[in-house]
Amino acid sequence: MRKKIVKVVKMELPGADAHPGPKLASAGVNMAKFCSDFNAKTGDRRGQTVPVIITAYEDKSFDFVIKTSPVADLILKAAGLEKGSGNPKTIVGHISQAQLTEIAQYKLPDLNTDDLEAAKKIVAGSCRQMGITVDA
Repeated sequence: MRKKIVKVVKMELPGADAHPGPKLASAGVNMAKFCSDFNAKTGDRRGQTVPVIITAYEDKSFDFVIKTSPVADLILKAAGLEKGSGNPKTIVGHISQAQLTEIAQYKLPDLNTDDLEAAKKIVAGSCRQMGITVDA
């Protein structure tokens, strides 16, 4: 018998550092259990932003799916910047083709393509919007 879904919540939490608070209260789950499970699964991603989709059920149980880090965070880390440009025409940094390929390979499971070249184009488009160029 299938459990009845009460709520599905998408959040971005710090890797290995989730703690009970108002963000999690809206999900309607056992916060202490979620935090311990989440922190255990994301121990290797400390310091990164970790997107998670939490599915809360009627019986107060829950499931969660951990996604890959946001592409903007990966690009900023690769470029060695704290933030991108507010204007895409203002260039604030650059990344190499190798870094672009590495980011695209990491993000491939969460993108709507199975082709690495298409994934590289998606990541390169994000770079352009952030004022970051990709070296040839």
